[in-house]
Amino acid sequence: MSTPHRKPRTTASGAAPIRLHPQSRWTMRNLVVAGLALGLLSALVGVLESVKSRWYIFDPPTLHKLCKESLALHGNDTVSVVSHIITSLQQTHPSFAINTQFSSTPLLSSPTNGSIIPSSYTPNDREWVWNNAGGAMGAMFIIHASITEYLIVFGTPLGTEGHTGRHTADDYFHILAGEQWAAKAGSFEMERYVAGDVHHLVRGEVKQYKFHEGGFALELAQGWIPLMLPFGFADTFFSTLDIPTLYNTVRVTGREMIKNLLHGKI
Repeated sequence: MSTPHRKPRTTASGAAPIRLHPQSRWTMRNLVVAGLALGLLSALVGVLESVKSRWYIFDPPTLHKLCKESLALHGNDTVSVVSHIITSLQQTHPSFAINTQFSSTPLLSSPTNGSIIPSSYTPNDREWVWNNAGGAMGAMFIIHASITEYLIVFGTPLGTEGHTGRHTADDYFHILAGEQWAAKAGSFEMERYVAGDVHHLVRGEVKQYKFHEGGFALELAQGWIPLMLPFGFADTFFSTLDIPTLYNTVRVTGREMIKNLLHGKI
């Protein structure tokens, strides 16, 4: 015996009532929880943004002054320029914050002018690492790395060109040797930075840049450094596949960050 089909109940207007699935109230609760979590996260980010400068130990104008002083003393002798900068930073900052091991052999200076005797310098292979990022390639020595700052010597004697990246930190590129060229999208004239100049890439900005025929710079970044690391590693995963370089970069960066954190430097 067949059962007759029931007609759907209708409202006074004649339309069928909207039936809510039992899961709907849980979906609404999840949306509320997600909204609250997002609000709390945004508030936390806002607070951290307002206080992050308290952890900075480097001052861009002071570094610029130090770079110009080093260039005035040693000119085109980049090894002596870098040595003077690192030695000076070691004297004005806590020892745990400054990595000085850029040479694997003791540096000997000339008694006449204080410049480094070239034959006494040997690059420390455990501290100098390649850096491929944004299509550009150069070598870097990490002087300092923490959650809110890094300070490196970066460059190449050959020349390189690429994408600056769009970062969560302000980047101060103090030119020590050679020329850096840069341009924003739509620019018909390039920016030129020579030894003694500083190229400030404001957080969130992006440019094309080139080290024309080689060059070196002291690079200071101030902001949220861990968020910059994916840009620094992407070329390794999708282009060079240079795992030993990746390992050494993580090893040195992690070592310096942990060392600074243990001393309360975020």
